[in-house]
Amino acid sequence: MLDAALTSVFGTTDSLVASVSTVDFLMCCAASIVLGAAVACIYMFRHNYSKNFVVTLALLPLIVQIVITLVNGNLGAGIAVMGVFNLVRFRSIPGSAKDIGSVFLAMAIGLATGMGFIALAVLFTIIVGIVNVAYVLSPFGRPQEPAKVLRVTVPEDLEFDGMFDDVLGRYTSEHELTEVRTMNMGSLYQLEYHVRLAQAGTEKRLMDEVRCLNGNLKVSLGNAQVTREVL
Repeated sequence: MLDAALTSVFGTTDSLVASVSTVDFLMCCAASIVLGAAVACIYMFRHNYSKNFVVTLALLPLIVQIVITLVNGNLGAGIAVMGVFNLVRFRSIPGSAKDIGSVFLAMAIGLATGMGFIALAVLFTIIVGIVNVAYVLSPFGRPQEPAKVLRVTVPEDLEFDGMFDDVLGRYTSEHELTEVRTMNMGSLYQLEYHVRLAQAGTEKRLMDEVRCLNGNLKVSLGNAQVTREVL
């Protein structure tokens, strides 16, 4: 079956334009249209998009296929292929990495169908689609929660050494006591921790548990970079 995927339906790649039948050409066009729609669906999965870009992406395999069919077998084929790949410049504004990757995927499929490798194009699209869904749904490449600064006020008579470690261990992936300072004429201490939450949306629970340990005195939690700029 794999050998069949690597066999052109045109039978030969020499002087392709002269040897292509109408049925074979229409078969490749249909494959390009269907696979172009599949590429558009892969691009839209869990991603923000515009209709114009999605429609262009769906049509790109068909456009590339026709160009490749016309130039294959000629001495200028290499130059023409480079011109096709320059279609990545069709957008007037810079795209995201996924935009660029999807454009190259669509062009690769167009190259395959333009050469008559329909089964290979289908197989390639299925593989890329499965891998894309797996990567998007997995934690692979997911950025960490941004570092935050936790400030806890405690009374001077409280033995705070290691007192909040258990709570911080449950709610953060990283925590470090970076500063201890006196406040209110020495009657209070302020502890400053650099923390990274283990899970988003747990700020309130973390602060509530810390307040139960510090006698309900002031507790603040903010973005580390913003906090530095304010200071």
